[in-house]
Amino acid sequence: MTATTAIDSAIAALSSAVFFAIPIGGVEIQLIVLWLAVAMLFATVWLGVPQLRGFREAWHILRGRYHDPDAPGEVSQFAALATALSGTVGLGNIAGVAVAVSTGGPGAIFWMLVIGLFAMALKCAEVTLGLMYRDILPTGGVRGGPFVTLHNGLASIGRPLLGRSLGKVYAFFLLGGSLSLFQVNQSFVQVSAATGTNNSLSYGIGFALLTALVLLGSIRWIARTTSILVPAMAFIYIGGCLAILFSNFAAIPAAIATIAVEAFNANSLFGGILGAFIVGMRRAVYSSEAGVGTAVIAHAQAKTREPASEGLVALLEPFIDTVVICTLTGLTIVVADTWNPASNGGLAGIAITSAAFATIAPWFPSVLALAVFLFAYSTVIANGFYGAEGFQYLFGRGRVQELFWKIGFCCILPLGAILDVSTIVDFVDSVYFLMAIPNIVGVYLLARPLRSEMVRYLAGNRERSAKWKSHR
Repeated sequence: MTATTAIDSAIAALSSAVFFAIPIGGVEIQLIVLWLAVAMLFATVWLGVPQLRGFREAWHILRGRYHDPDAPGEVSQFAALATALSGTVGLGNIAGVAVAVSTGGPGAIFWMLVIGLFAMALKCAEVTLGLMYRDILPTGGVRGGPFVTLHNGLASIGRPLLGRSLGKVYAFFLLGGSLSLFQVNQSFVQVSAATGTNNSLSYGIGFALLTALVLLGSIRWIARTTSILVPAMAFIYIGGCLAILFSNFAAIPAAIATIAVEAFNANSLFGGILGAFIVGMRRAVYSSEAGVGTAVIAHAQAKTREPASEGLVALLEPFIDTVVICTLTGLTIVVADTWNPASNGGLAGIAITSAAFATIAPWFPSVLALAVFLFAYSTVIANGFYGAEGFQYLFGRGRVQELFWKIGFCCILPLGAILDVSTIVDFVDSVYFLMAIPNIVGVYLLARPLRSEMVRYLAGNRERSAKWKSHR
C-alpha cells in the first residue's frame, strides 16, 4: 500500500466515523446531524425563543443604538457581524444549496429554511457564551472563541481540567476545519467556466497573494475589508437571483408549491420527509455554521460590555445566510428548472446554479463568477483568521506564531486550484463537524449562566430604550 493510498483510506475511515448513520424509516440518519438538531431545539426552548424575542433588538444594536466606544473589544458590532458573515456566507449558499436540491429534491429548501430559523438560537447561545468568557488582554485587545469559552467557562463552574482539554481538542480540529482548498477550487471552476481561463496554478497563486494582502494585517484591517466585501457580494448575488425570478415571475407560485409539496413527500411519507430534512439539515449547517463555533472567534472581537447583545446580533447570521440567501438560491434553481438530474444533463454543485443564471443570458454566469469569487475570497480570509486564533491557543500567543500560521495558510491555498480535492474535502468536512462536539458540550455545561445572562439582558430592554431616547 502506497502512502497516498494509506492517507486516502485513513481519511475515508475518518469520514465514515464522523458521519456514522443509523437507518430510520429507510433513510440513513447521520448522528452528528441529530447532535446539532437537538442542540438547536434546546437553545430555542432554553433561551425562550430569542429568534422572536430578540430579533428587533438585534437590528437596533446593529445600527449602533447602544454603541459604547469605550467598551472592550477591537471592532464595532457591525464589523464583527460582517467578519463572521464573510466566513458563513460562501459557496455553501450557492453550490451547497444546489447539492441539497439535486439530492434531496426541492423539499430540502423548506427544511433548510426551518433549520435556519432554529439555528439562530444556537448561534445566539454560543456567541453569548463567547463574549461572557472572552479574555481581555493587557494590551486592551480581546481573544475569544470556543476554545477560550471552554477554558474559562468550565473553570468558572469548577471544571478547569475538562475545560482545558476540550479547548485544545476544539482548537486542534479547527486547524483542519479552517483549511480553504474547497473555496479556491470551486471559485476557479466558476471563474474558468465564465472567462475561459485554464491556468489553475496562476489562479491559485493570485488568490493566495490577494488573501495575504488582507490576512497578514490586523483584525481591524480584516474587519474593514469584510465590511465592504459582504454587502458587495450579497448585492451582486441577490441581484442576480432577483433578475432570474423577475424574468420568470409567472413560474414563482408553482415553484413555491413544488417546494412545499416535496417537503412533505407523500410518495414515501416518513422516509421522504426525513430524507429531505437530513439533506437540508446538513447543508444548512455547512452554510450557517451554527453549532460549529467558528463565528464566535469573530464576534468575540466586538466592542460591547453586554455579551447577550452580541449574541442577539449573531442570531441575524443564520437569518441572512440561510433563511434569506439559501432560500433565494433554492427558489431560483427551482424556478429556472436546472435542479433535476433527469433533465439537466448531469450537472452538479455550482454548475446547477450557473445554469440557472445562464437562463437570463449567455453572459450572465459571469455575474455569478464575480459573486463566487467574492464569496470564496471573504470565506478564506475569515477562515485564515480563525485558524490563526486556534493555532495561537495551542502554541502560544504572539506575532511570530500568528505570522507562521497565516503565511503557511496562504502557501497552501494554491493547491486548491490544481489538485483533485475530493479527499481533502472529506477530511476538512469531517474535522469541521467534529468541532461541533466539544462546542455543544460547552453550551450544555454552561446553560445556566447562559440563560441568566440572556434573561437579564432582555429584561432591561425597556430601560435601555428609554435611556437611549432621552439622550437623542
